[in-house]
Amino acid sequence: MRVDVLGVRGSTPAPGAPFVRYGGSTSCVAVSIDGGEPTLVLDAGTGLRSLGRLLPGGAFRGAILLTHLHWDHTHGLPFSPVVDNAEARVDLRLPAQGVDALELLSRMMQPPHFPIRPDELRGQWEFSSIDEGSHEIGRFQVHAREIPHKGGRTFGYRVSDGRSALAYLPDHGPFALGPGENGFGPIHPAALDLVAGVDLLLHDAQYTASEFAAVANYGHSTVDYAVALAEKAGVGRLVLFHHDPSRTDDAEDQLLSIMRQRTTVPLDAAHEGDVYELA
Repeated sequence: MRVDVLGVRGSTPAPGAPFVRYGGSTSCVAVSIDGGEPTLVLDAGTGLRSLGRLLPGGAFRGAILLTHLHWDHTHGLPFSPVVDNAEARVDLRLPAQGVDALELLSRMMQPPHFPIRPDELRGQWEFSSIDEGSHEIGRFQVHAREIPHKGGRTFGYRVSDGRSALAYLPDHGPFALGPGENGFGPIHPAALDLVAGVDLLLHDAQYTASEFAAVANYGHSTVDYAVALAEKAGVGRLVLFHHDPSRTDDAEDQLLSIMRQRTTVPLDAAHEGDVYELA
């Protein structure tokens, strides 16, 4: 299984020179099997615009799985030429919330907020809801669990090809469940279910410990929480993800260096263009 990182920021894109090395696009990850083109995309932030570099054929055919419906995870949908494409075949799924999936998505993508609705994107589209549990999506086994994140039902996903496993929790606010052992939220059963023993974990790491008191109710994790979860769950490699849009490349470098000294878990900070090959 191959994991291509297309967008790494949280909340809003971060343009400009201080953010070039890590990248300024918002959350999007593409997954493929056995050297093929990506057939599963996790979230549709502005990083989705760069999906075309992985698709020589010029059109995406597969599933887009949204963790939730906040803008930074959906705004790439109408701006990716391989998705908004006459030859595209897209199965878009989002967390079930008791409302038709297309209706939910259309609430933020229709006039007067945007020129078109989701069902006016070119190609063949299916819009549906996904609930907690295990699902077969193309050639992937996907396990979905609801995790705390303020402002709408949010899922984390565990994705496997039967040989290796990826966990993707880009927006995770465990502090909503209480302070936990270290004051950043408890390591709760849903998170452990998704993460236990995975080869690769991409996890919300928007805030540092010193920043957290002022932002604890924003629905995101600290870097310290991500590391503690990875240690407890026996993760093969942790990738810090959903970088704060104000954190510069130099600040991210410094944070990564500090955290690598505090854990034995192999640790990276996500860059746009990173590739992980999972055996």
